[in-house]
Amino acid sequence: MTPILLLASLAALVYAASYLAVCAVSPWGRCHRCRGRRSHRTAIGTRRDCPRCDGTGIRVRTGRRLLDHIRTEHRDGQQ
Repeated sequence: MTPILLLASLAALVYAASYLAVCAVSPWGRCHRCRGRRSHRTAIGTRRDCPRCDGTGIRVRTGRRLLDHIRTEHRDGQQ
């Protein structure tokens, strides 16, 4: 039982580290609502700019927000 838990926790740690590395290198991802197309269809069928990304088609990844928060907290703690 213990080797399985150790392997699972190691896999989760490797996955989290690789995701944070990707977020550090490429902080932008496609918008989930418009899927990067910059606009979406409304209920009546017309197109308009996506309100979530303001028509840019990109968003800041969650991991990048976490990295920025950690960096800000560290900087504020040093002063």
